[in-house]
Amino acid sequence: MTLRPRRDVDVTVISGLSGAGRSEAAKVLEDLGWFVIDNLPPALIDKMLSLALAPGNRIRQVAFVIDARGGAFFLEAANALDDLRRDVRNCRLVFLEASDDVLVRRYETHRRRHPLAEGERVIDGIKRERRLMQPFREIADLTLDTSELSVHDLRARLTAGFADVTTASELKTTVMSFGYKFGLPLDADMVLDLRFLPNPHWVEGLRELTGLDPPVYDYVMEQEATGEFLARLRDFMDVLLPAYQKDGRHYLTIALGCTGGRHRSVVIGEMMGEYLKERDYPVTVMHRDVERMPVTR
Repeated sequence: MTLRPRRDVDVTVISGLSGAGRSEAAKVLEDLGWFVIDNLPPALIDKMLSLALAPGNRIRQVAFVIDARGGAFFLEAANALDDLRRDVRNCRLVFLEASDDVLVRRYETHRRRHPLAEGERVIDGIKRERRLMQPFREIADLTLDTSELSVHDLRARLTAGFADVTTASELKTTVMSFGYKFGLPLDADMVLDLRFLPNPHWVEGLRELTGLDPPVYDYVMEQEATGEFLARLRDFMDVLLPAYQKDGRHYLTIALGCTGGRHRSVVIGEMMGEYLKERDYPVTVMHRDVERMPVTR
């Protein structure tokens, strides 16, 4: 049997939970020059790609938005995604999600009905959709938790992930600091716990500062455990990142956590970002909780 050569086109599938930001993600890709189609029946995807690649057309970046509103339609979409991964030069699945309470609040704020609620409570529709969409989440190339993201933050994350896409083998990385007291990031591929390092929160004059301030940076970097941890982390990443690339991974989100997300995780996050830049990995460094002010006791 003769296999058809892969089509010379980049395809992104945008999926995820209702209310998590699919529409905004589609707008971002449109702004970046992608040809975006919302709710295209899976049976028409192949025809759409043929039109995009027809002589005279210059479309080489196509995005489809797929959601769970169609029931059996959605199951057909899952099969279409498998075909796309085999058929095109580069296919990526972006999955957007948020915590249940955030999604409920968004629906209540906008007075919208959840598409899978079927006359029940919003939370029932969210739970039903989360179960239905789980297979897509498990195979996503990039998962974004929008619970704590503003529209501006979401646009920045997606722009960093898709601007100047060059090769399918390129591994784009995100380094995120966070505070355990505010919950784990849902979209992290790897979580590292930095609470073993001495906490600047208990040092006079450092509590109100953050890891972006030189005194806190110096305090964290002067700890003996910090130097040993960073050396071992770099060795680990030198093995792990090339292996991820070889496996065809496009995105990697590394979450670094401390108690409040303002001191230790921020310093190590900045250091991790510099390490990745030195090794020519495209990297975005973000500090999820750095602006949350500490509680004065």
